[in-house]
Amino acid sequence: MRIEGKEYRTIWFEKNIVKIIDQTKLPHKFIIKDLKTIEDAINAIKVMEVRGAPLIGATAAYGLVLSIIQNNDQSFLKRSAENLINSRPTAINLKWAVDRMMNKMSGVNSDKILDIAINEAKEICEEDIKFCENIGLNGLKIIEKIYNKKKNTVNILTHCNAGWLATINWGTATSPIYHAHKKGIPVHVWADETRPRNQGANLTSYELNEEGVNNTIIADNTGGILMQRGEVDMCIVGTDRTLANGDVCNKVGTYLKALAANDNNIPFYVALPSSTIDWNIKDHKDIPIEERNSEELSHMEGLDEKGDVKKIQIYPRKSKAMNLAFDVTPAKYVTGLITEKGVCEASEKGLKELFK
Repeated sequence: MRIEGKEYRTIWFEKNIVKIIDQTKLPHKFIIKDLKTIEDAINAIKVMEVRGAPLIGATAAYGLVLSIIQNNDQSFLKRSAENLINSRPTAINLKWAVDRMMNKMSGVNSDKILDIAINEAKEICEEDIKFCENIGLNGLKIIEKIYNKKKNTVNILTHCNAGWLATINWGTATSPIYHAHKKGIPVHVWADETRPRNQGANLTSYELNEEGVNNTIIADNTGGILMQRGEVDMCIVGTDRTLANGDVCNKVGTYLKALAANDNNIPFYVALPSSTIDWNIKDHKDIPIEERNSEELSHMEGLDEKGDVKKIQIYPRKSKAMNLAFDVTPAKYVTGLITEKGVCEASEKGLKELFK
């Protein structure tokens, strides 16, 4: 996708250095950052210079490449893998990518392991791009049906950022939107601000603007009344982990949007590549829910009058805050799962029919 008219991916490998777009600086500054060591990769995931389940997985894959460059030793590689998996607990793509890389490198001679690691990390990225493109084409059919019935602008509500900045390219929830836009279907996106990190405002709206897609930022609690007014035709969100039974773990606040959509008979779709499916956990209560630093709630960043980025405290100094990063939307509130293989019912039966 594009930034200021130039094509970019979110991550790439160049001269033994991993290049990323530092997403903590968006939308006010566009900075390409170098990751040179495994510690750089782990830190980039922890502080959310990279974020979004597919991109975290790709960064972990390249992190293992950096580990080999840094110290071509099996014990060091194993520790690197463990540290990567522990860097952020909720998104399943992280462990999936690390396990895939480690399996690929198992038993490989030290003189060949770097080339194999680089090729596998690149393959993970290329695969994600193709999957996200197919998600877009499958989701496009849903938007087309709504447009053919309405004959005017299709209003889509999304939560947080499941755009191309969360993947390698195209995005998950945004991919159908981009495909519809490219086909000439008039779409308008309601982008939830998504406190506390404001990724809907800082990232989703930012990338939609760069692609010329009409969008409006709303406060997180505004979606319900827009649905009541008939100003939302469908919801599309991403996911950090989807269980085999169709339960969806995504950015906190997704559950409330699904409840509002259900109450107002508005279709609620979840877009995901198969790498985000957790086939092992059976009960959503067993999903590790990340609790992040409460300072993300109590402080905000923005531009001052001089155009400088400033961080300010907005809560009373003595107040406590809880910062849970994710919630779980039960499958019964999900209209369908949009995957690279098609759209299915949010259930074990629906998923197994697609992924036999």
